[in-house]
Amino acid sequence: MGLPKLIIQLPCFNEEQQLAATLRDLPRQIHGVGEVEILVIDDGSSDRTAEIARANGADYILRFPNNRGLARTFRAGLDAALQLGADVIVNTDGDNQYCGRDIEALVQPILTHAADMVIGDRDPGNLRHFSRAKRLLQHYGSWVVRTLSGTEIPDATSGFRALSRSAAMRLNVISDFTYTLETIIQAGKKKLPVTHVPVTANPDRRRSKLFTSTWSYVKHSAATMIRIYALYEPLKVFSYIGGVLIASGVALGMRFLYHYWTQGGAGHIQSLLLTVLLLIIGFQTVLIGLVADLIGANRSLLEDLLFRLRRLELEDRSSEVEAVMRGPTLVSRAHGDHS
Repeated sequence: MGLPKLIIQLPCFNEEQQLAATLRDLPRQIHGVGEVEILVIDDGSSDRTAEIARANGADYILRFPNNRGLARTFRAGLDAALQLGADVIVNTDGDNQYCGRDIEALVQPILTHAADMVIGDRDPGNLRHFSRAKRLLQHYGSWVVRTLSGTEIPDATSGFRALSRSAAMRLNVISDFTYTLETIIQAGKKKLPVTHVPVTANPDRRRSKLFTSTWSYVKHSAATMIRIYALYEPLKVFSYIGGVLIASGVALGMRFLYHYWTQGGAGHIQSLLLTVLLLIIGFQTVLIGLVADLIGANRSLLEDLLFRLRRLELEDRSSEVEAVMRGPTLVSRAHGDHS
C-alpha cells in the first residue's frame, strides 16, 4: 500500500486579493504523504478568484454559479476531495489566515492513526488582533462546544482542520451557516477520535464575510449548537426542558397547597390552574423527548447506511471524477447539489 494522498481544500468567496499568497504558502511535499494536491471551491465569486486559482497552481477548481454559503461549500469540497481519492483532507481559508507550514503538523495525528479529526488551535485567548470581547466569546464558546461534544478542543471555531477519509464520509453538515462547531459536536457524538495541535494565525487582512456583527455570529452559533446537540441528544434536551416545567408546576402546586391549608385557598385558583398547565406541558415535553430519542435510533442507522453507500460509491468511482476536472481548469458548474 502506497503513501496516502492529501488534498488541501480552500473554500473561497471573492478572495482575489489574498488567494495568490495563500496558494504560494501551501506545501507541496509533506513527510509521510505520497501526493499533495490543492482544491479551490469558488462559492459563486464575482471577482477573479477562479482565474487567480488557475494561475497560482490549484490542481482542481470547483465553481458554483451562485453563492451557497460556507457550510455547503465545505461539504461540497469534502465530497469532491473524496471523489478525487483523498486519504487525508485539510481545510484552510482562502484569505491567508493560517500558515501553510502548519499543515504538516496538522496531518500527523491522522497519518499515525491517532485521530480522525485534527483542529488547528490558534490560542485565541492570546491573539493580539482579537478584541477582548472576541477573546472572551471564543473562550466561553469553545467551553460550551467541549461540554456538548465531550471533546477537548480549545479552539472550536478554527476552520483550519484535517480529516481522515473515514471522518469525511461520516460527517453530515446540516447547518447553512458554518461547519466548525457542528462537525466537532458530530464527531464527539459519533465517537470519532478528535485532537488538536497548535498553529500560527496570521493577522486579519479583511473583515469577516460570514457575519456582519458579533451579535449575529453569537446568535447563529448558539442556534447551531442547540440544534445539533438536540439532534444527537433529544431525550436529554427535552427532559431538561420538561423537568424545568414540571418542577415549576410542583413549586406552584406546593404554594397553592400551603395557602389552601392555612387560608382555605381563596384567591389562589390561578396558581392551581397554572400548576396543572405546567405539569401537562412538562410531561408532554418529556414524551416528545422519548419519541425523538426513538427517531434518533433510526437516524443513527440511516447515517451508518449512508456511510456504507458513500464508501461503495467512492470505491466504484476510484478511477473517475465527476464535476471536478483535472486542472488547473475552471469548472463552470457543479454536478449535482453537493450540499
